[in-house]
Amino acid sequence: MSGTALVWLRRDLRLYDHAALFHALKSGHQVVCVFIFDKTILDSLPRADRRVAFIHASLLQVKQELNALGSDLIVRHGSATSLIPRLVDEFEASAVYANRDYEPDATARDARIEDDLSAEGIALHLFKDQVIFERDEILNLSGKMYQVFTPYKRAWLASLNEDALASYQLGPHMHNLKKCAPTPMPSLSALGFEEINIAHLHPGMDGGEQLFNDFCKRIHAYHEARDFPGLKGVSYLSVHLRFGTVSIREMARIAIQMGGPGAETWVSELIWRDFYLQLLWHMPELVTHTFKREFDTLPFPNNQDYFDAWCAGQTGFPLVDAAMRQLNQTGFMHNRLRMIAASFLVKDLLIDWRWGERYFALHLNDFDLAANNGGWQWAASTGCDAQPYFRIFNPTTQSQRFDPNGQFIRRYCPELFHLNDKAIHAPPPQDNYPAPIVDHAVQRQAALNLFKVGQ
Repeated sequence: MSGTALVWLRRDLRLYDHAALFHALKSGHQVVCVFIFDKTILDSLPRADRRVAFIHASLLQVKQELNALGSDLIVRHGSATSLIPRLVDEFEASAVYANRDYEPDATARDARIEDDLSAEGIALHLFKDQVIFERDEILNLSGKMYQVFTPYKRAWLASLNEDALASYQLGPHMHNLKKCAPTPMPSLSALGFEEINIAHLHPGMDGGEQLFNDFCKRIHAYHEARDFPGLKGVSYLSVHLRFGTVSIREMARIAIQMGGPGAETWVSELIWRDFYLQLLWHMPELVTHTFKREFDTLPFPNNQDYFDAWCAGQTGFPLVDAAMRQLNQTGFMHNRLRMIAASFLVKDLLIDWRWGERYFALHLNDFDLAANNGGWQWAASTGCDAQPYFRIFNPTTQSQRFDPNGQFIRRYCPELFHLNDKAIHAPPPQDNYPAPIVDHAVQRQAALNLFKVGQ
């Protein structure tokens, strides 16, 4: 086949084991890679956004590698729905290849672009790339989606085979990249964003590889260390998974080959990721509604002062405050802390989980709609296979259990540094640290009463 094809990069910012790029190259087209900084997404973001900086730095690496191969990455700023057809015209392309996105807004955008291109006789080819199993590939015996994780996991593992984990080998086909002279790439300031330091995120394919190699040295202890925020126990790969600077197939394959309880536990986390994505694909209404509809209109008091204190890390509960300060300062929050902070907002402060979900969406480097929504609904007891509403984390005992020496608290609440390991979890009155804004025992009963209203 001759002619030109576009490969539209989205959540897949790499040049290896890439489904859409492989299929485009193998088709025999001369392939041009493109990326759109989509204004419909970017315009609502803060001007100092680490995620945009991460994407920008990762694209620079892709662009440099394509330039070294005599090709280029074409980067534009505007609306994808208008720019993709324009790029098709500019390069006289006969097809567009991309990897599938499962978020409702993204699927609507892709459907519109597909219709516009189809009217001109141009095909939009979409492929699975960011998950191991997608959409309706894993169904129960009744042919419906799984609503409980454990049987989904069993079915996921039973469906696993070499093909599901096989890499797309681009090397033999890279000669089909279209020869292009290098073009300028818009700076962050030209896109309307501030230049910020994201070196700690290790952006790009090289950064993802470095972090994964480091994690492989520690993965054997993952099941024991992952719940302790003061330890280097987690992978720190979530932002790379979010933007596709790493291959989910490669990482799952290597972890499964390594085996052991640590690797098995981490693979379970990857399966949770697939679980939430298939859930969102089957039920896009979850973006604004609860899975358990009886809890959709719970009469949360939604005290604005409580919410502001939670956002600022000024609740008087040290581990919750340290978690929120970590998020605000770095854009990262440890997974155990996400559960604790979310439970505290909903079941201690009695604030609608959607408020917290939106705050996390604005600040998390690794924000992923499916995982964020699924996690918040789990913590709020409103979701699919969620924690029962009567199971309510005690923020003080969680602190004592998962940060026993106060190591993490001292890092983000330095005003408590001088306290001993016992007092730091429930500090005596301090001039520079707030008293607890609520009584956990009182709020726990109020939460139980609130949820009973919804039954």
